[in-house]
Amino acid sequence: MTAQRTLLLSLRPRFAAAILAGTKTIEIRRRPVNASPGTPIILYASSPQMAVVGTARLGSVTVCPPDDGWQRFHDEFGLDREEYDSYLDGAANAHLLHVTAVNRLNEPLPLRHLREQAPFQPPQSFRYVAAGDPAGLRDLVNS
Repeated sequence: MTAQRTLLLSLRPRFAAAILAGTKTIEIRRRPVNASPGTPIILYASSPQMAVVGTARLGSVTVCPPDDGWQRFHDEFGLDREEYDSYLDGAANAHLLHVTAVNRLNEPLPLRHLREQAPFQPPQSFRYVAAGDPAGLRDLVNS
């Protein structure tokens, strides 16, 4: 059996905070995310915070036209209709990541500390954690 890959999600700090607070339970992406339910997720808050702030699990993925996604799940997005429409403008489908088992780190893991361990580049949107990534990042979900 192969080890389960870990998804590294970049989020605006306000969305990362909303996920950690439980007010945002669905993360929206324009591109498909090829991950199965139960996949570990590392939550990275982008600039100006620039730190790993928590972990979670992927509950499920809903792929649907943007209007359908808004009608069904808007209370779980943590943003307003204008932001939603602007982000998904031109996208045929919304890729909705249902986030569960959210865990806030006791102390955020700053980007500079990760880069002291190994070369590390946070993703624009998302990517999978790689073997060459800092051990401090990989260990977040292996423990």
